[in-house]
Amino acid sequence: MPLTFHHLIPKKMHRRPRFKRRFDKQSLAQGIYLCRDCHDAIHRTYTELELASSFSTPEALAADPMLAKHFAWVSRQKRITI
Repeated sequence: MPLTFHHLIPKKMHRRPRFKRRFDKQSLAQGIYLCRDCHDAIHRTYTELELASSFSTPEALAADPMLAKHFAWVSRQKRITI
C-alpha cells in the first residue's frame, strides 16, 4: 500500500510565531509515513492547531484513544491489490 507523509507539525503552522520560536526548521519538517486511511483520519479528527499543539509526536498520535481505535480497525482490514 502506498504511504503518505504526515508532517507532525502541519505546514500551515510553520509560519506562526509561536511555532517558529519553539521549533527549528529541522523539527518543523519532521514527519511520519502513514497509509492514506490513517492520514485522512488524523486530519478529520483534529484541527491543524490541535495537531501542532498536542499531537506533534508519533507517540502522542498512537496514544490518542480515538485514533488508536481507528488505527486498530484499519490494521484488521483486508486489502485487495490489483
